[in-house]
This record gives sequence, structure tokens and C-alpha cells, in this order.
Amino acid sequence: MNTTDAIELLKQKGYKTTGKRKDILSYFEEADGYRTAKDLIQHLEETYEGISFDTIYRNLHLYNEMGILETTELNGEKHFRMNCTHHHHHHFICKDCGRTKEIDVCPMEEVKKSLKDYDIEDHKFEIYGLCPECQRV
Repeated sequence: MNTTDAIELLKQKGYKTTGKRKDILSYFEEADGYRTAKDLIQHLEETYEGISFDTIYRNLHLYNEMGILETTELNGEKHFRMNCTHHHHHHFICKDCGRTKEIDVCPMEEVKKSLKDYDIEDHKFEIYGLCPECQRV
């Protein structure tokens, strides 16, 4: 997903596309990996002095609900990134910098074998650790 696709989706669902909303989307499109609401506020404060956490969280929740952003939890805090919808994959997530690396291997075939009487609706597979750059520090 990119900013243009996200704006189009917002319009289709009847949401206004304000400058703040566009800037939030652009931030996540340009970010390399997961980012927190605090990261976003620090970025937006340069343009929107006094922007509130409420505004940020309301938009982050909306974008997540609409499938524009995906979330994960790192160190007890929610992190967000632009949703990758081009193909099925999973992520390695750096616990220090939030960068991600796509993992094309999916363990679901093995999991389905051990849960054959269960109705699996969805799944999420993430690996956490340190990226090569953060290991050097």
C-alpha cells in the first residue's frame, strides 16, 4: 500500500483527507520499518505545533482498522507500519530500530497439520531480534 492508495481508500469510505492525514500516511510510506505514535508525533510537531496524542491515536486506529497500517507490539508498546499487501509474507523485526525484513517462508502448513480439526481464520508470524546495523553498536 502507498499513500495514494490509502487516500483513495479513505475517500471511498467517506473520510476526509486532510493535510495531517496525508502527512501521517507519507511518514509511514517513507519509514523503514515499524514506528511508534511517539515517533510520529515528533515528526509531525515540526509542521503541526501542538498536535495532540488524541489526534494521532485516532488516525492510527482508523488506518489500522481499514488495513492501511499493520501493527505489532514491541517492548509493551504498539508499533505501526504501512501494510504490505503485494504478497503473503512475514517479518523479522529489529527490537532496537524497528526495521523489518520480509520473510517469505510461512509455517502455516506445519501448523495446520497439528490443528487439523480447528478452523484457522488468520495468522501472524514475526521474528524479533537485532538487525545487522544494531548488532554493530
